[in-house]
Amino acid sequence: MGAEYGRSGSSESKLSRWLRRRPKDAPGADADRLAQLLATAAAKLPLAPAAYPVGYRCSCDRVGCPTPARHPVSFAWQTQSTTDRAQIERWAQGQPEANFITATGMVHDVLDVPLEAGREALERLLAEGVDVGPVAESGGVGDQARMLFFTATRGTPEDEDEWWPCELDCHPETMDEHPGLRWHCRGSYVLVPPARLPGDHVVAWVRGPEHDLPDPLTLLESLTDACARHGAGDAHAVAWPLGR
Repeated sequence: MGAEYGRSGSSESKLSRWLRRRPKDAPGADADRLAQLLATAAAKLPLAPAAYPVGYRCSCDRVGCPTPARHPVSFAWQTQSTTDRAQIERWAQGQPEANFITATGMVHDVLDVPLEAGREALERLLAEGVDVGPVAESGGVGDQARMLFFTATRGTPEDEDEWWPCELDCHPETMDEHPGLRWHCRGSYVLVPPARLPGDHVVAWVRGPEHDLPDPLTLLESLTDACARHGAGDAHAVAWPLGR
């Protein structure tokens, strides 16, 4: 499956063509990486540098890192995240091995489900004619293999003190305790393609960032049903920002 899954060849967007266009000053894989990151930023998804794999370890200096190559490199990642093309080019060219995260809850949220459940739900949603936005697959073993559905954010309430931040996803060590559906909203992040993970796994687009972001509630029922059928545990045991 590629970034054009679920689209006809005649409906290719300008962003789709840009996604494949290589910057002249960055040959080969580096050019593909930069083009994908810039396309993601052009879709208004804010980016910041993340760790990368060194063998089966993480590039960070944390002993026994619980999420190797899956976390930002700076504690200031939320304020650092940007869609500025020049800054992203500097990061990508200055840190050629770095992965990138996108901060959720600003422009977009992400519904994160086990891979097989996600594939089933995606097929069902497309067959029903539901507008599905960008979708990525994140490789891994067991519960670490995930599918990421990018959606519009539910927004920020007028009284920010009443907002329930996505604490579950701020602490990825809880993955083993909550393997079902996870709603990344304010205070969370996910890796964006192209990203490399330990064990030769990758994060790659199934449907690219040129697709419009849907309301998360239009996908939620299909995703929770698929998680239940695939034995992903209690999909409702997460912080869901349903108030807006």
